Amino acid sequence: MPVAQKVVVAATSPREFIVRHLAMFAAAALFVFVLSLTYGLDLSPGFF
Repeated sequence: MPVAQKVVVAATSPREFIVRHLAMFAAAALFVFVLSLTYGLDLSPGFF
């Protein structure tokens, strides 16, 4: 890890670190949910 990045990590509070990771986890879960909704949907060029 570069020194500048270590300084940024050390400067953030633990609460901010946790909130940021929870937000990224929620975004990933939402992305997977949207992908699961489109499973089996015909998106071939002939559909349009």
